[in-house]
Order: sequence, then structure tokens, then C-alpha cells
Amino acid sequence: MQDILKPIQMPKPVALILLNWNTPVHTANCITSIKEHCDEKLFDIIVADNGSTDGSLTLLQDQFPDLIYIDNKENLGFAEGNNRALQYSIDNVYIYSLVMNTDTSVDEDIVSALSIHLNNHPEAAAVQPAIYWMHNKTRIWNGKGCFNPALGLVYSYNKMPPSFTRPAVYKIAKWVTGCCMMIRNNAITDAGMFNKQFFLYYEDVELSFRLRKAGYETHYLPGCKMYHEAGVSAKVEAKKKEGTLSPVIHYYVTRNRLWFLRGYGALAFYPVYIIGSLLYYLSLLVYFLLRGRNEKARFLIKGLKDGFFTPKSLIWLKNTQ
Repeated sequence: MQDILKPIQMPKPVALILLNWNTPVHTANCITSIKEHCDEKLFDIIVADNGSTDGSLTLLQDQFPDLIYIDNKENLGFAEGNNRALQYSIDNVYIYSLVMNTDTSVDEDIVSALSIHLNNHPEAAAVQPAIYWMHNKTRIWNGKGCFNPALGLVYSYNKMPPSFTRPAVYKIAKWVTGCCMMIRNNAITDAGMFNKQFFLYYEDVELSFRLRKAGYETHYLPGCKMYHEAGVSAKVEAKKKEGTLSPVIHYYVTRNRLWFLRGYGALAFYPVYIIGSLLYYLSLLVYFLLRGRNEKARFLIKGLKDGFFTPKSLIWLKNTQ
């Protein structure tokens, strides 16, 4: 059972959720930018800590004592770690939940822009801004979420929007990213939260498809922006033989992509998915072996095995399909 520490507060429409795992500096920088640029009358910040081992929770509580803190006590992954905060948001009658990565920053009031959009578009369950690279603020890291059902490709359309794009302009997307997505809490109640079996990666895509299956739309606001460093929690402290990306990431990305296709791909294109996946992952496996990255190769093989052969009944539990 997680601990929840919170000050006395008045109800606000938005619960802004930050999931911390051993990244107190990034989380603090994110909070500072939010407080500087966003209207705090609209939101409460909820920091959920996923069992950090570096004293993150105490450091953040000392620096920002006015926030709400949830101590998950263990690493529950992105999906279930955020679910604990989403449940708090629903239980405390917030209208919207804004899930944000901690390695992000803002320079405009995205909380107002995203909440106004959902206020004006009841057909939308969730909305995301244009997310630019932190190190190159002229390039988009994640834009309109797309899916090619014939090839089984999940991708982001990252074309730069015109400089004169009005804030109210939006596009209907196939999915929105968990890096920054504002979700209507009523829609979560209808369709369910993140599927905790995914742990991390593709949990946002899977939830988006489930929300759309429930009759909602997912929207992209190209005129609203934020910035993302990308992959902070997935990196190892120092570059080693296996590279800077943690080997276990290949397990989750591989497994969860296959799970997603098994759940939402078109049955007629299954042969394409299987052949395409085997060709791609075989070439990746050969690359890892040639570079001596044996741990990555091992996690890739395990991801393929679990991705293809885990029973659907163990992937999609109650209220997640």
C-alpha cells in the first residue's frame, strides 16, 4: 500500500502527474518550469515516486513541500506507477489528469491550452501538445500519433507546423504519447487505465486505442508545445560495452510492440507483421552479436518469445481490453 502525503487544498480541475524514478534533478527542473509558466489555479502537482533508491522523495518534498506525494515503494513501471496517481485523481474528483514525463520542460501555459481544448471537445478522451527535443527546440520529437495497419507500424508524424498555427487548431490522432497527455477522467473510468502488464513502452498507444474503441477521439494540438530530453530513465550511468541504453529496454519495446499488434492489428495482415518483425529483429540480433552486446541480444530474444507466446488472457486483464 503506497503512502500519500498531501497538504490541505481546494479542488482544482487538473491533476498534473509526474512519475519519478531516481531523477530528482530532472523532476525538480520540470516542476520549476511548470510553476513558472502555467496557471497554478488550474492544477495540483502529484509526484508519484516509483521506489527511488537515491533519496528522491525526501529531496523533492524538502524543495516543494506544497505538492502531493505518492510513495509507490517499488518500481511499478510507467504504467502502474502512473495508475496509482490516476486513481488518486479520480478518487479526488479531478476532471482531467495530465501525465507528464519528468525529463520535460515548458515555456508556455500548456495546462490551460490542453484543458481548454478538452472543455471545448467532449468527443476527445485525451490530447497532447507538439513535443520538441530539449537539445534542439526547432525539431519535433513527437507529433501526431499514427498507425499503418497494413505494415503494423506505430509512428509519429513529426512535420513542423506552420509558425502561424492557431492554438485551437487540432488534428485527430491514432494515439497520444504518455510523455505528455491530458486525459479526461470520465474516459479513464469508461475504458480503464494504463495496462500494467505493459510495464513501460507502448502502454500509451494501447490505452489510446482502447479509448478510441470506447468511442472517444484522441487529439493532437500542434500549436501547443513543450520540450523533452528523452530516455533519461532508460540510460545507464556511463557508457559501457552494451552502450548507453539499458539492455532491458529492448525486452519491453520488442515484447510490447508484438503484444500491441496481437491486440489491435488487422488479422488479415498478421503474416506481414510476423515476417516483417522476424526480418527486423533478426537483423538487430545479428548487429548486437557482432558488436558483442550479448545482454541486449538476450533481452531481445526474451522479448520475442514473450511477445509472440504470452497468452492474451495474461496480457489483457479485466478492464484493459
